[in-house]
Amino acid sequence: MPGLLRGVARTAVVAGTATAVSNRVSRRQAGRWVQQEPAAAEQSAPPPAAAPAPAAPDMESKIAQLRDLGQLKEQGVLTEEEFAAQKSRILAS
Repeated sequence: MPGLLRGVARTAVVAGTATAVSNRVSRRQAGRWVQQEPAAAEQSAPPPAAAPAPAAPDMESKIAQLRDLGQLKEQGVLTEEEFAAQKSRILAS
């Protein structure tokens, strides 16, 4: 029984020491990451993207016309040739 108690105590001491060392290493590494983080963020930050130009009203109307044209083709009102001709006319205008 005393041998068993000694083994359990030794295991507890080893486990406690390992946990303490592991926690200290983790805190030190976290501190290093915090110190490096601002510099890394400045270096890796992409430049702000330019805002896309809003679509011209003319382009929006063309898109709407093409969408309507596509629906007519899907419904079978227009043939493939009629669709292509109208699409070319809208895009050329």
